[in-house]
Amino acid sequence: MDPATLVGIVLAVITISIGGVMEGGNPGTWISPAGLILIIGGTFGATMASWTLPDLMSSITATIKGLTGKPESPDEAVKDLVMFAEIARRDGLLALEEAGRKVEDKFLRKGVELAVDGTDAEEIRDILESEIHAMKQRHSVGEKWWVNVGTYAPTVGICGAVLGLIAVMLNLSDPAAAGHGIAAAFTATLYGVAIANVIAFPIGGRLKRLSSLEVHHKEMILEGILSIQAGANPRVVEQKLLSYLPPKERAALQKEKAA
Repeated sequence: MDPATLVGIVLAVITISIGGVMEGGNPGTWISPAGLILIIGGTFGATMASWTLPDLMSSITATIKGLTGKPESPDEAVKDLVMFAEIARRDGLLALEEAGRKVEDKFLRKGVELAVDGTDAEEIRDILESEIHAMKQRHSVGEKWWVNVGTYAPTVGICGAVLGLIAVMLNLSDPAAAGHGIAAAFTATLYGVAIANVIAFPIGGRLKRLSSLEVHHKEMILEGILSIQAGANPRVVEQKLLSYLPPKERAALQKEKAA
């Protein structure tokens, strides 16, 4: 698991809390079970109402995968594709059939199978690009779910603040109690803004980033498969694939190959 998201959320919570204490706030006054119930129930209820049940299940799956998984390493894919290019150059495309079965990456394995079967290059591109597009659509469900949570949470928090202020206005005979009531009313707004900007939007951003990395990874594989099918020189294939990698990873892979 990449700890960046979890560490970032914890750091944000701690920093905001320290800032509140330095401003003279009392952490005990920030705790409001009623406000928390209102925010969590209201926000997720409103979000569920704007989606379908399958979307909800997909967003849960995408969130778990996004928080516990890690981006695919392109190094192994580059090595496999260069190896396939060498085999195809030496023994022909049909020689890839056995090697392709041993590949763990399903997308890469499918591309190799299509090339071995003699599928036209344009058809291979259409099939694999359709898979990439469908994957992006699946990933967007989880991302948009959390964006919606972040959008609704502050507004639901304002609703909680208004409800709290209504209760205060009905009991203005006790000024001391009114002050406490106003402070408690705004905890719902605090929860809404915090959930949106410290939890929902960061998780949505992480899911979006992981999706873009996976799309980039699959586009690299697609170009490699098409180059192999076209009979390109393995060195040309390698250079084309290396252009998809960041300079640091590219240098490390070249250094490993040289060693």
